[in-house]
Amino acid sequence: MREPLTNAKTGRIGDPDAAAALALSALAWVLSDDDRAGRLLTLTGLAPGDLRERLGEPAVLAAVLTYLESYEPDLIACADDLGTRPEALVAARAALEHS
Repeated sequence: MREPLTNAKTGRIGDPDAAAALALSALAWVLSDDDRAGRLLTLTGLAPGDLRERLGEPAVLAAVLTYLESYEPDLIACADDLGTRPEALVAARAALEHS
């Protein structure tokens, strides 16, 4: 398992680039399953072209992580597959929302 991206004392992710990288990895995980990908697009209101065009925007990346947070089994499975903790995904979302 990778080292957590969060500060043990504050629970916050320290590096905005690390938050974005983790969110992009989570997005790849979501898109690897057609049903999950469809739900992401439906719940966020993004069209595939919008997602491609806005991929680097912190708000879009935060929306991906918010989507995962809304269904705990996916949040846990994604974190597990990415070799991190669910808390790191939540912290990354918070960091992206404040960048």
